[in-house]
Amino acid sequence: MNLLQFFSPRKFSRTLWAAVLLTLPVTSFRWFPFLGDSTFVRPLSLYPMALLIPLLLIQWARGKTKLNWSGALIPLGALTLFVIAATSFGGILDPLPLRGQVYSGRAIRALATLFIGLSFFISAMWMNKDEDDLRFTVQWILAGLCLDLAWSGLQAVTFYTGLLKKEMVTHWQLAFSMRELVRSNRISGLAYEPAWLAGQFATLFFPWLFASILTNYRVTRFKWLEPALLIISLPVLLATYSRGGLLASVAAAGLTFLFLGRDVIRAMWSWFIGGFRVRAVDAALRVGMILALVVILAGAFAFLSRKQYISRLWQIDAQSFSEYLVDIKAGARGAYSSGAYAAFEQYPWTGVGFGASGFYIYQNLPDWTLTTVPEIAKQLSPENRLYPNPKNLYVRLLAETGLIGFVLFFAFQFYVLGDILSLLRYNETWARFAATAGVFAWFAITFYNFTQDSFATPNIWLISGVLVGLSAKSSAMSRDIALQNKGK
Repeated sequence: MNLLQFFSPRKFSRTLWAAVLLTLPVTSFRWFPFLGDSTFVRPLSLYPMALLIPLLLIQWARGKTKLNWSGALIPLGALTLFVIAATSFGGILDPLPLRGQVYSGRAIRALATLFIGLSFFISAMWMNKDEDDLRFTVQWILAGLCLDLAWSGLQAVTFYTGLLKKEMVTHWQLAFSMRELVRSNRISGLAYEPAWLAGQFATLFFPWLFASILTNYRVTRFKWLEPALLIISLPVLLATYSRGGLLASVAAAGLTFLFLGRDVIRAMWSWFIGGFRVRAVDAALRVGMILALVVILAGAFAFLSRKQYISRLWQIDAQSFSEYLVDIKAGARGAYSSGAYAAFEQYPWTGVGFGASGFYIYQNLPDWTLTTVPEIAKQLSPENRLYPNPKNLYVRLLAETGLIGFVLFFAFQFYVLGDILSLLRYNETWARFAATAGVFAWFAITFYNFTQDSFATPNIWLISGVLVGLSAKSSAMSRDIALQNKGK
């Protein structure tokens, strides 16, 4: 009987969903068929996802489950249809092949990444309908975080203590990842590179940890779990030395705290001021806390400043913005984005077709990049076979789908934000917890997309799907209650 219950459709779908969430940190799984070595975005979670979605559709067709419907699917569907139309237009332009890559191949590949991203969004939306589903989802996300922290700790021991040989740990990592340990001793966790790990922290893990502390809501009976995970995660984030990940995390935390933490700010201020009116011991405690915070921030700044990659941000004496980009090692990113943006200027309404921006980058590189950016010189070598990318999701959207696709994408994003904020109407702690995490993730993803250009990255879709699913179900229940009351 227990075995039959385990393999019941609901139990099995939940097991698959747990597997999706647990494996999210592995972004570049080595063992994928039919993918070349140049494909780095390889989420391990695609394997359980490939089983989950057909199972949900079969159950829905048999009437065994009801799938959520949300208005967010309208702008998302319009964006998808326009992407397909823009890709057809790009086929008419038919750019010249580049290093063995042809337009049709790049278009198919790009469309596949979009549908991978959509699968994460839709499955998250269907698998989250109420508080119980939310708790289940967050618990398994945090389980994945624990695995990520454990592997990051192993890397830290290898880099900073010498207790483990780097060559041996590299072999362990290559057993599942496309990438060996980072030679500059930056922590990358289970992700492909440190920037990807920092992006996971900002867009997938920190939203739930931050929201849990801000709303005092816990997803397990261990009240200490979320604060402990946050305290452990912060040094790991610093050890990635990812400028984009650090900026996204700090900005998202600050903006979320500003907009949704006003009650907490007032309570903290009242508690802080009140201590100076009672006893000297209470006042000393508060002064000590300020000093401890200053020491922690100074220590974090000193730790980051050890890497020239970080300290360049304020130590460079550049005479122009382009010189500044080159000096802080962002010249290549600026060059790729500039080359892709030139394609948008040529075809501003429809773009050049999904996945085709790389065909236009080299011919539109700014003059300053040809002599001052070593990476560009390597890319222009006839022996190089890499296909260039814009390195910026917004520039990619403009270049490949034009203004229409860009506007549709942001229409979808702001619809998601509206669904997230709608949860604040419900006077329940779990709803405020979910909304706070959603706002944090929304801000973090907005900043993170300036530094990445892949639609197949799960963490830019997953929390949005979770919150849209919760909002859709809550709105439907509110409508049903209103109709029942009206009928009475």
